[in-house]
Amino acid sequence: MKRLLNQTKLAFMSLFLISTMPIVAQATKPNILVVLCDDLGYADVGFNGSKDIITPELDKLAKSGTIFSSAYVAHPFCGPSRAALMTGRYPHEFGAPYNLPDVGMNLKDGIPVQETYISDVMQKAGYYTSAIGKWHLGYGVPFHPNSRGFDDFYGFLGGGHKYFPADYKAQYDAQVKNGNKNIHAYLTPLLHNNTVVEETEYMTDALSREAVRVVKEAKEKKKPFFMYLAYNAPHVPLEAKAEDLKVFENIKDNDRRTYAAMVYAVDRGVGEIVKTLKETKQYENTLIIFLSDNGGNIEHGANNYPLRGTKGDTYEGGYRVPMFFHWPNKVPAGKRIDYAVSAIDFYPTFAKLAGATIPAGKKIDGKDIWSNLLAGKNTHKDDMIYAVRYRAGFSDVGARKDDFKIVKAGGPNSKWRLFDVKNDPNESKDLSAKYPELMKKMVEETQKWSETHITPLWFDNKKGEEMWFSTNMPNYDKAFKLD
Repeated sequence: MKRLLNQTKLAFMSLFLISTMPIVAQATKPNILVVLCDDLGYADVGFNGSKDIITPELDKLAKSGTIFSSAYVAHPFCGPSRAALMTGRYPHEFGAPYNLPDVGMNLKDGIPVQETYISDVMQKAGYYTSAIGKWHLGYGVPFHPNSRGFDDFYGFLGGGHKYFPADYKAQYDAQVKNGNKNIHAYLTPLLHNNTVVEETEYMTDALSREAVRVVKEAKEKKKPFFMYLAYNAPHVPLEAKAEDLKVFENIKDNDRRTYAAMVYAVDRGVGEIVKTLKETKQYENTLIIFLSDNGGNIEHGANNYPLRGTKGDTYEGGYRVPMFFHWPNKVPAGKRIDYAVSAIDFYPTFAKLAGATIPAGKKIDGKDIWSNLLAGKNTHKDDMIYAVRYRAGFSDVGARKDDFKIVKAGGPNSKWRLFDVKNDPNESKDLSAKYPELMKKMVEETQKWSETHITPLWFDNKKGEEMWFSTNMPNYDKAFKLD
């Protein structure tokens, strides 16, 4: 009898272990890789219909993942958009709606340290965290990537950079020799953490190389990784390698050809990173997200078709961006979603996937979209997704709810308009006369949201600061006035 009981006990324990094994496997924390381009046009990747720029590596990932055709960032240009991604909040709410200047940098300016970054949350959850490439969130020590939750940083602190080391190093050395104390950030040496490094490769290739390094290090450390890979391509200056330019000999316009070659370099780099993920057996457990920080700059080679507008606008072309999620056997494959999502959703979504704890009292504007993504449901049904761009004495505004969007843009005397951006992404058919009550309600909701904004903590230049106070910005009383 005792022997029978022991055998029964062993069998039960075996069944228990077998039954719990999938649960343990499912509990493995995923790697999260965010690949962020700079000023990439909506139509400048193959998976969004590009006819002249080829992106084979990105297309493979996109087609075996989920493409978001209505993906938004929180602001139509660089710094504020990145601040929103890191904080999960609209930048106007904590005083960061302007870019930090790239000349005469103030070390006291940067995203308030009271705003806990998603990187800090991931780091505390046991992740090996890295920021590679463009930062643009503060130059001083309190605002440095290593002070904001990133174990490893390789890149530059400013809003952009030249691409060929021999070129920018020569210019930097000449300015140092001449005693210039306000050297443009685009020329400064790159940093690895707090140490100046002697870079020798084309910028995009260098950043891809460092991403490969971090992937390998994460494997050695036996830790999940969170990587923020912020390429500065295809942001100006338009500079590309000869071999990449050769791929696009058929493009006659010089700016467009160079721009295309810069995007292709990013694609090549992503291919190398994916190859490394597979070699280190981390690919199957890695969520890859690709997007741009804002719309493409159509004055410098970009194409936002079929969207209206360009970088900086509150029209769709300013802040609606190409985006996909890819994670084998987790993210639905071959799917295209047309409901709206936002980069501010990354914060709570990543925290959920990481099993991380968001600090008590942390304000977040985004929502965890993960469960609804898997179920094919719209997390933002009946929600407003906003954008405000401050201009010289007036504010441009855009706000979307479901398929409809209100816009006031084009000058201080512009009128509110209403568009069905699902069926009219070019924002060419004003429906305000047809749906006046809907427009009125959406304007009122946006005005209420604007009451959460504070005065900017810095401005991108002295002239902008003087304009702000001399013209009583943000002039929301005028902006939200209905005709």
